[in-house]
Amino acid sequence: MAVAKVTEIISSSSKSFADAAEKGIERADKTLKNVRGAWIAGQKVEVEKGKITEYRVTMRVTFVLRD
Repeated sequence: MAVAKVTEIISSSSKSFADAAEKGIERADKTLKNVRGAWIAGQKVEVEKGKITEYRVTMRVTFVLRD
């Protein structure tokens, strides 16, 4: 039987939401072992002078605990 845990992380990118998600997963995988998936719980942009300057995603990352 496998037991999983979910942790919430926030990641950002100046390019896109997809890039922010990829960066977040890459970083989470360095610390968390057995990452199996993620759910994008929210998206947000930062705006300066009418232009998007940063894309942010809030993710719930699932990883399997080792025995």
